[in-house]
Amino acid sequence: MESTTLAAFLAVDLLLVFTPGADWAYAISAGLRGRSVVPAVTGLIAGHMAYALVAVAGLSVIVASSPAALTALTVAGAGYLLWLGWGVLRHPAVPVAGEEEAADASRLQAMLKGFGISGLNPKALLLYFSLFPQFIRPATGWPVAAQTGLLSTVHLTACAVVYLAVGVLARTVLSTRPTAARAVTRISGAMMIVIGAVLLVERLAG
Repeated sequence: MESTTLAAFLAVDLLLVFTPGADWAYAISAGLRGRSVVPAVTGLIAGHMAYALVAVAGLSVIVASSPAALTALTVAGAGYLLWLGWGVLRHPAVPVAGEEEAADASRLQAMLKGFGISGLNPKALLLYFSLFPQFIRPATGWPVAAQTGLLSTVHLTACAVVYLAVGVLARTVLSTRPTAARAVTRISGAMMIVIGAVLLVERLAG
């Protein structure tokens, strides 16, 4: 794969990763819960990795060519965002002084929730099924699976760096400002609801 193609993909991918959405909202929420940033981000990356494996296997072409399958996945993701957003609005995360996450179960729960958020995130779905094919060049001699794997690695690395930074900054900046933390979390929850509603309406209307 040519370096120019890879650089162009990275530029577009970073624009998408830096766009606040469900993953950002969860990273912020995790940052306000003490030590849960790494497990939460690990779960988010695992969700993206699941899509990467599907893309590498070539199944993205099958799903993208099936309107019914794409609609079902998008509707499920939109519904999940609505549910999560409502939960965040009802119970916004706030920093708790001296909060400990000693139980392994809480870390596992943070990972599983992160996996669910990114695994059902329509933005991640559309990224792999719509954006990746535009940067794959079969004529270069690289196998399509290898090119997809390289693009996926770049995307996963960008997600890990950005989401960790968002979570750590949330914990550092908002940890001593519970009112601001509550406001930011509620904004994140509202953002989830808006994104989920827009995607649901667009998909069902189309």
